[in-house]
Amino acid sequence: MLLNVTNLLIYQKKYEKNYTNKKFYVTIYNIIVKLYPEKGVRFWEERVMISKAFQNIVTQMSEIFPKRFGIADAKGLILASNGPELATDVVEELIYAVSDDDKIFIKDGFTVRPILGKPLPDYIVYVEGTDEVSQYCCSSVAVAANNVRHYYDEKYDKTVFMQNIIFDNVLAFDLHQKALELHVDIEQPRAVFYIKVEGKGDMSIYEVIRNIFPDKDHDFVINIDSDNIVLIKELKEVISSDEVEKMAQQIIDTVHTESMMRILIGVSTVAENINKLNNAYKEAQVALEVGKVFDEEKYILNYESLGIGRLIYQLPIRLCELFLQEVFKKGDITLLDSETILTINKFFENDLNVSETSRQLFVHRNTLVYRLEKIYKLTGLDLRKFDQAIVFKVAMMVHKYLISNPMKI
Repeated sequence: MLLNVTNLLIYQKKYEKNYTNKKFYVTIYNIIVKLYPEKGVRFWEERVMISKAFQNIVTQMSEIFPKRFGIADAKGLILASNGPELATDVVEELIYAVSDDDKIFIKDGFTVRPILGKPLPDYIVYVEGTDEVSQYCCSSVAVAANNVRHYYDEKYDKTVFMQNIIFDNVLAFDLHQKALELHVDIEQPRAVFYIKVEGKGDMSIYEVIRNIFPDKDHDFVINIDSDNIVLIKELKEVISSDEVEKMAQQIIDTVHTESMMRILIGVSTVAENINKLNNAYKEAQVALEVGKVFDEEKYILNYESLGIGRLIYQLPIRLCELFLQEVFKKGDITLLDSETILTINKFFENDLNVSETSRQLFVHRNTLVYRLEKIYKLTGLDLRKFDQAIVFKVAMMVHKYLISNPMKI
């Protein structure tokens, strides 16, 4: 006999006058553990609520369509039906027949349509028969059930709740109440990782990250688009920035091993409680945006290690433009060719040491001095003087920031 939420509701009705009846809870527990060993009582409660809503749809549609039909989840648990149960193997065959496309499938005399989730279908609607009426019935029930599912996702799904927090869709005075309703720990520290795909792979980045962090009750993977994922990782305690970076490195290594994708990760500071989660998300975004400009060779971009780049990022675009006009009164920075830029960068790397820079560039000391004189004539800044070198370094960073067309967060 197929495990069926409808049967459990019969138990619930039978014992509704004595809700503490042990038999009722033992029945619930055994079924949930068998189908969903990683879940608990709260998952069962949510399944019952959505099952009731689905059953209402099926009951109403039964008055319109004289067909045998129902709704099952991705593991074969029938949540609603208007007739005798289907055999377990039949339901499994119907589930295997559908793909992640939102369209009708025909299988063994049944019409089947998936109710899409991310990245795979969450539920299926099945109708006995393959004629035009069966297909119309299947589509109608799927549309109605999908609307119900969206409502319950919004109301009871923890990932949706976390998504609403980071996107500023939860009012401050509702935050704690909603967290309590969903059994989300308010004081638990969390880190936010903003993951961006740079090189395409065979797998979806969502699937890869979800496989690395399968615990949907504590680790939340939010799909921004096909190239951007946000991971909210629950921590046992507040950890250091270095430890968060180690976690990011593990993610990069695992993703590369499993999918050969190249990714960048923006890392936030640790949010000590749920109130600081939205700010942590913005930090991870800023880290990624700023790091892409000023730390092109890095794959892990930590908000706490952005340095002067973070300060430049906060400046208005117009102010940056005025700064460059003020610094380069004699000529624009674009007048400097690639060889001159290389010389400048190497000079800064060697702490304005002429001898060491000329050695690393494989040029005579006098050649380097000549190049520095040329830069002085073009820009009016003598890089051998510390204060003017600082101004030039900041100006180069500002110029690089402007040409990168940054996204303000």
